[in-house]
Amino acid sequence: MRAEKTQLLKDIGQMVGDSDYLFMFTYKGLKVKQISELRKSLSKHKATCRVLKNRLVKKAAESIGIKKISELSLTGDTAFIFGRGDAGPVAKALLTFSKANEALSAKNAYIGGELLGAKDVKLISELPSLEVLRAQLLGLLLAPSRNLVTILNVKASEIVNVINSYKDKLEKENK
Repeated sequence: MRAEKTQLLKDIGQMVGDSDYLFMFTYKGLKVKQISELRKSLSKHKATCRVLKNRLVKKAAESIGIKKISELSLTGDTAFIFGRGDAGPVAKALLTFSKANEALSAKNAYIGGELLGAKDVKLISELPSLEVLRAQLLGLLLAPSRNLVTILNVKASEIVNVINSYKDKLEKENK
């Protein structure tokens, strides 16, 4: 194998290995200007779009031990979108762009060690952001303790009300 090809495989392997997610999209029919717009919209989410040969990505994935990608049957023109962090906003940006440009369509995704299909990419795009999900989970975890405090406060206030009523009664009787 030539030195350039070996280095290219190493670079692609590093991109795949260092990424938290990898989206695979068909882009056949997009013009250079449209691909530039796509890359610009993805850069807002710190994602990178590369057009690479399917065979090279599969070999690079095999070299770093990601069998699910290396065994994947990829055909046709494929744009690979790499990135770190929350995959939801990137999936949302990709699907928003694909609605305006029908030539772009989802093939697969690789997130968290799992290979996902095109339908899964759509589902991920519909999820709230990671920060919102964390806030919802935190609220769910705090709800039981908050409810317990509320119940305990109600019981304490009832006791105070009974004592105040008794005090008022005694004051009326003494007058």
